[in-house]
Amino acid sequence: QVNLVESGGGLVQAGGSLRLSCAASGRTFSSYAMGWFRQAPGKEREFVAAIIRSGGSTFYADSVRGRFTISSDNAKNTVLLQMGSLKPEDTAVYYCAAVRAFTSIRNLGFSYAYDYWGQGTQVTVSS
Repeated sequence: QVNLVESGGGLVQAGGSLRLSCAASGRTFSSYAMGWFRQAPGKEREFVAAIIRSGGSTFYADSVRGRFTISSDNAKNTVLLQMGSLKPEDTAVYYCAAVRAFTSIRNLGFSYAYDYWGQGTQVTVSS
């Protein structure tokens, strides 16, 4: 059993910052990469950022590059998403996800590549 639990969501004004955290647990948990996705009301789930745990390579959606930073603490099985210069269009439920085994960099941008998902945390950015 693998569990991903997100925290850190909330309400923030435009231009503000939030930090999301995802804690992974499970006796046999290991992952090749972890990522964040988001889903706004009436829209499809979209890729936000991903990190390859070995080496720390990171990847971002164009819409958040330069504003968001993904990082991981492998010893604690935790991944963080530092969000800055937030905009109302960043409002969504943010999901943490993990990829169990190697996959291509291209695949990291798609939800089908991920094996485990958290329940999500709401981020609301007011204008």
